[in-house]
Amino acid sequence: MSREKTQKGTTVVKYLKEWPDLPNQTLAKKIYSENSLLFKDAEQVRLIILYYRGVKEKKRRNKKTDRELIKNPGENSKKMGIPSPYYTIPESDNEEWLPYEMPKNATRILVLSDVHIPYHDTESLEKAIDYGVENKANAVLLNGDIMDCYSLSRWEKDPRKRRFSQELEDTRQFLSYLKHRLPDAVIYYKLGNHELRYEAFLRIKAPELLDVSEFRLDVLLRFGELGINLITDDRIIQIGELNVMHGHEFGRSVFSPVNPARGYYMRSKTNILAGHNHQSSEHSEPNLNGQVVTAWSTGCLCHLHPDYMRINKWNHGFAFIKVYKDGNFEVDNLRIIKGQIR
Repeated sequence: MSREKTQKGTTVVKYLKEWPDLPNQTLAKKIYSENSLLFKDAEQVRLIILYYRGVKEKKRRNKKTDRELIKNPGENSKKMGIPSPYYTIPESDNEEWLPYEMPKNATRILVLSDVHIPYHDTESLEKAIDYGVENKANAVLLNGDIMDCYSLSRWEKDPRKRRFSQELEDTRQFLSYLKHRLPDAVIYYKLGNHELRYEAFLRIKAPELLDVSEFRLDVLLRFGELGINLITDDRIIQIGELNVMHGHEFGRSVFSPVNPARGYYMRSKTNILAGHNHQSSEHSEPNLNGQVVTAWSTGCLCHLHPDYMRINKWNHGFAFIKVYKDGNFEVDNLRIIKGQIR
């Protein structure tokens, strides 16, 4: 056997083991596109694939190696004694999705959301952080949309706005300042729909970078250096008996004709606090057993009249959560009106 023929076979077997589920034609095109100097064309590659998968020549069907390389053996399975794949349920790609449980030592939690750096309101943000310092917060939950990712939006953009590189630098500066003001508090950063613009951009524009760790948002924002904990995958945060979400996780299924809190209550039917709507509100109802269920929506810490929505119902605000050993909690849903916390 010639050296070239051996090299071709070795190359095809390598791809067969790495991509066992790809159809013959698809795999042939892939191999040829990545090894065009070795093969004449994709058809030559396809014939070699059929050879190793025991389809082209009967004498190959009895060799042990074919059992590892065959994809969906079908009729060949009967001749080779291999069980048909259609006799079993296929392997699932489903991933386990669990809530994020806030550590029990996080008992005084400052909740900031919808800061939208670099479109933040400096005075209101400073007031909220001051409150956390004065009330001895031992944890800070950045509950989504801390940065805006304006230039990565799918909506129409103004090229005169700040670049993404500057937005990253501004967010790093804010996180460093927050750590400076609350050095003993553990910081948790939950991704909101605006942070998710970054991954959506990569998926469309640069999918090759998705699995490169240096391009992860938490790496770009230097979470490791600052000791910040990242919360991803739209996970529900459990703080005692309270559930916390950014709010975008419900999609368009939240209808709030009265206020956002009632919308969250109708969707969750459990104790919940969320941001996203930039509006402070509260809704409570007792269930049949007399247990009171409450939903809160928090205000924002960004400009109240951006160019894309001058007229709105937004207000500045944040929350402070106290958690007790038995899981009970208190929520102070605070508004900032004319520079005063109320």
